[in-house]
Amino acid sequence: MALPDGTWESGLREHFSLLSVASAGDGDGDGAGLLGLSDEVLVLVLRELDPRSLLRLGSTCVELFRVASCDSLWTRHFRTSFGVPYVTGPVSAKEAFRLLFMWKALFTNLHCNRVFQERLLPENPLHPHKYWVQWLVLEENVPLPSVRLPCDEIEALWGIDRGLLEKKLQEKSGEGFLLRFEWKELHGLALLHHGGAERVHQHVLDQHKHNDHGELERLYAQYSRCRFQWLFTFWLFRQPPAPSRQLRCIYLQWKRHDKRKVSSWGETLCDVHYLASLHHVTADYWRGHLAQGDEAVGIQTVDNYFSMCKSLVAWVLGRDWGKLKRRKVYEDTLTGVYLLLRREMRDRLVERERFWAVAKVQMSRVCALEEAALNYANWRMVETLPYYKLFLISGNSIYLDHVQGFLRRKRLIQDWIYQDENTWAREALAEELFSLLQFHTKISQDGLHGDSVTAQLSRLVWLFLHSGQQMYLDGVKEMVFRFAQESWGCYHALSPAAIPDPGEAR
Repeated sequence: MALPDGTWESGLREHFSLLSVASAGDGDGDGAGLLGLSDEVLVLVLRELDPRSLLRLGSTCVELFRVASCDSLWTRHFRTSFGVPYVTGPVSAKEAFRLLFMWKALFTNLHCNRVFQERLLPENPLHPHKYWVQWLVLEENVPLPSVRLPCDEIEALWGIDRGLLEKKLQEKSGEGFLLRFEWKELHGLALLHHGGAERVHQHVLDQHKHNDHGELERLYAQYSRCRFQWLFTFWLFRQPPAPSRQLRCIYLQWKRHDKRKVSSWGETLCDVHYLASLHHVTADYWRGHLAQGDEAVGIQTVDNYFSMCKSLVAWVLGRDWGKLKRRKVYEDTLTGVYLLLRREMRDRLVERERFWAVAKVQMSRVCALEEAALNYANWRMVETLPYYKLFLISGNSIYLDHVQGFLRRKRLIQDWIYQDENTWAREALAEELFSLLQFHTKISQDGLHGDSVTAQLSRLVWLFLHSGQQMYLDGVKEMVFRFAQESWGCYHALSPAAIPDPGEAR
């Protein structure tokens, strides 16, 4: 269900806040606040809410529940959601909306709901469950075998006059009292007899007025909990053989994964949750974070994303690059696409053309980062820098300059420690300290905390690499000489005169 316009919603929230303030400022609270409004005014306010918001508001207190259950509110939602007007009957507009909403949600996703399939298609197809057939009367296209029921049951379930069944009665042969109809044919006869879809809906609701809907509610509750997992599993595994093989290839292309878990692809014991975790987009869909929680729109976004991935793989394979560079360009491009479109995907459907347009921009930025790094080893080292992702998102050249400056400062530290006059310091330093001064060593932020000598030196190196300030480089040199002198004094028992002067070594 669509949410109201954002501007109007903000205004409504402000209005509610003012009402709440007015209520809090009134000593006894009589006649103030939202509940102080007349029913007529409240109905006008609640008309702007979508069904989900209306239900949530009605659950807050008895008075709002009463107003939020008004037939005039739900009659509008009934027409908007189901395309037919609500006809007054034994079932209230709210209850009619609730029942039809649950049914439509289950039937629309019948293809991925095995539990519901078993309810609609019992072991004996000659005796389908009457309760579910009463709901299927609403549907024109039903993916089930032909209807085979006695004439009187068809009359009762579809409300069709016997005169419309005479032709079929004359044609039947060898099937006893059973008549065989296609679901679409019966739906057409029902529309003809009742005079329109709204009357068919009224007939179905009339038949259900005394039924127990507990199983429908349980199936809908189960569907609400599992709908993203079910629909994703169906999308991933239930395609025709050729597209299915192609999807698996694209899904796993240049993606680090557990071969043991992937080997059971499509089987009963397959770890689908693990497969969903391999991509940011599918992980978000699995958690219900795409398209404001709309499972159908979300899975279409996922499909559009992998359609883009297919084109991206073809483009990368067409370049005269090595295996490592191809993989790195592909991975970083997808990371950039996700970072740029994450909010958009969580709000609405993202088309394939939109994905591809962003991917082309990201590929150019990734290639610019690769050129700035000069070689693959440097490229892998700078990928964890904040400037790296900031450049992917913004394309601002200042972040590219930061990446290049980081590499220059890394090289500067290594060149300094490898100078001939600093040979004694290299030999005296502990291995874990010396490694921090080497060019290809990554300094993780986790290693910056604590009072150990390694953490102290890591902090100074990290500050110099990211700021470029000379004071931090001087601090690195001073600390290195101090630790080197301590090592010489502890392990070689040298006299102070034998220890090199740090000032001279600089």
